[in-house]
Amino acid sequence: MAARAYWQGQIRLALVSIPVEIYSASKSGAKIRFNQIHEPSGKRIKYEKTVPGVGPVDRDEIIKGYEVSKGEYVLLEDEEIEAVKIESKKTLELVQFVEACEIDPLYFEKPYYVAPKDDLAEEAFVVLREALRKSKKVALGQLSVRGSEKLVAIKPCGNGLLLETLRYADEVRKGQAFFDDIDEAKPKKELLDLATKLIEEKSAPFDASEFEDRYVDALKKLIDKKAKSKSKKAIIEDVDDPDTGSGGGNVIDLMAALKKSVGEKPSSGKSSKRRKSA
Repeated sequence: MAARAYWQGQIRLALVSIPVEIYSASKSGAKIRFNQIHEPSGKRIKYEKTVPGVGPVDRDEIIKGYEVSKGEYVLLEDEEIEAVKIESKKTLELVQFVEACEIDPLYFEKPYYVAPKDDLAEEAFVVLREALRKSKKVALGQLSVRGSEKLVAIKPCGNGLLLETLRYADEVRKGQAFFDDIDEAKPKKELLDLATKLIEEKSAPFDASEFEDRYVDALKKLIDKKAKSKSKKAIIEDVDDPDTGSGGGNVIDLMAALKKSVGEKPSSGKSSKRRKSA
């Protein structure tokens, strides 16, 4: 089945308009979703809309409400919400260009592929792609789609472009508040050198296919095994824990652990002195 475009329209740069199609670059097919089942009957559980003191209610009696204080709501009709929705414009205007490193990774949300809509759009599309590549810049704009407006960044991606939706400023928590209690002292040079060496030894080009969701794989095997057994009994299988050592992560042995990780023999004299003094 051919991929369905998430958005069709044109990218505008000043007086230049480029017809494009945008496709989702991610998928959620690997996720396993469960339904809630009534065990005695084996039937799926359904939920009724209820009101405390009233009981079940009809769908046509339900409207949306925004809580302004505890138990107090501003009620909004669907027509009122529709009236303020952003018109789904078919033009994505590039309004600013920034260095890629200026955008904190916290702001990136979801990736999409951007391709020229037809052969006539290809020349201008390629010019934009190469101009971004040459300038090492990322284009910013706001995309109107499905009644909302998304902040987006566009950058070269192979022969095409990659569009990433960004979170707005009020959607990102500032991390400094979580880091205030962390000591600002620098680590000892020998510890830092060993950790850096370990990082260098384990460095390699990124390849997402090298990693698998082991939890999903285990769930699939469990589901397949239980489906074949046709049994209601639980199938519990032990999973070996990674070797954490008998000490449970002794801070005193950090130097020895790092040296062991990079294949060096720990200095028994120094480490024993540290243990005694500790």
